[in-house]
Amino acid sequence: MTEMLKGTLEGIVLAILATRPAYGYEITAQLREQGFDDIAEGTVYALLVRIERNGMVDVVKVPSEKGPPRKVYSLNQQGREQLEEFWTTWNFVAARLEKLHQGGEQ
Repeated sequence: MTEMLKGTLEGIVLAILATRPAYGYEITAQLREQGFDDIAEGTVYALLVRIERNGMVDVVKVPSEKGPPRKVYSLNQQGREQLEEFWTTWNFVAARLEKLHQGGEQ
């Protein structure tokens, strides 16, 4: 399950950011609320660094009551396009898996 999740985590995080801007801890909390309890906070932060570097999000530093400023991530146009590609791929794979699960019928 963990290995399968690694391949889809980027799309899941982009989908979370499509609903509203968030900082790393909020994203991790939302993942846990959705039942993704095994995802380490460090994994999420590494992913956020990667999607920022790949130009899929805009980042604004917001003052924090405790500690350094928080980086708030929001999905930009490139991120929305990547998310759309993720959903297209997901739907393709899910349909084929469902067909296999049903014994090849459909």
